[in-house]
Amino acid sequence: QVNSKQGGSPCKEKHVVLLSPLGKIDISGCEMGVHEIKLPKMSVLPSGAESSAACEVCEGPEELPEPLQQCTAWLRAYFCEPATTGSLPVPAFHHPVLQRDSFTRQVLWTLMNDVKFGEAVSYKQLAHLAGNSRAARAVGGAMRSNPIAIIIPCHRVILSSGETGHYGAGHLVKEWLLSHEKVQKEKLPN
Repeated sequence: QVNSKQGGSPCKEKHVVLLSPLGKIDISGCEMGVHEIKLPKMSVLPSGAESSAACEVCEGPEELPEPLQQCTAWLRAYFCEPATTGSLPVPAFHHPVLQRDSFTRQVLWTLMNDVKFGEAVSYKQLAHLAGNSRAARAVGGAMRSNPIAIIIPCHRVILSSGETGHYGAGHLVKEWLLSHEKVQKEKLPN
């Protein structure tokens, strides 16, 4: 048991592992929401990392709290049927970064709500969208503290030069995610 992220009663954290085209994704959370989505760090992407690759829960308890069920369903759709993610519920989040009213939280919510699948935005553009156009460095800090990879799509934030920039799970994973979205977006009806 870990203490609730809001300092209240302890929450019963559960873990689930999703086998994705990128490898094993670790997801943790409780009845209140998802705590974290951790992507594998890779120096080499797995061969045959096609978007059609299966995306299945490979480890986890029989009874998953609803936020974890929603999270695994959303991620499965992201990898296998991206057109359906818009119709799926986004799971609740239960992490201190997303509980406090802060610029970081504002940036992460703005990114999730305003930067759509297959789009990219610069740190400076995201700072402007979040209400402080001079806070590009703070946006970088917000990206580093993002606990909910992919659903809060920090991989879509790139340098003004067009280069991909840094990513917690590594450069290859960021490039794979951006490429996956570009290819899948081209398949979508306008």
